[in-house]
Amino acid sequence: MAVDAEGYGYRPNEEGLERLLRDARVLSPAGIERAAWGWDRHEDPAAMQRFHDAERVALRALEQTDRGPAWEDARRGILDLTEGRTSLVSWKAEHGDLGHKAERALLGAALAQLTRDKLSHEQYVTLAQPMAEALPWLLPETPPEPRR
Repeated sequence: MAVDAEGYGYRPNEEGLERLLRDARVLSPAGIERAAWGWDRHEDPAAMQRFHDAERVALRALEQTDRGPAWEDARRGILDLTEGRTSLVSWKAEHGDLGHKAERALLGAALAQLTRDKLSHEQYVTLAQPMAEALPWLLPETPPEPRR
């Protein structure tokens, strides 16, 4: 069993919002840059339209399944982690455009985790793929792209 920086253990195949948030807390500046790069890679107009379409489906699923409060808690926790008074040093180091791109990738992945059972696989991939460049367990069937 692996152990993260806060002492929480998880199995290699464990997935979910808890693991995502724990992993986001221990991302180095290089990991944050990788997530921002993932966002950039998927930011062309067609990909962004797919992202927004999947996001709408996920937000609708949150409303229909009473998961809105869980999403607000996750969203608030992510924003506190990345921008708040208690944000971590690695996220402070990457503040600005790079940090905001990584933050958007993290928010998309969190939304995907919360609504995975209500999304098609394609919609899940669309929301999770930018962050999966830094956290490959999000999409184990798709290895991260090599940076050139």
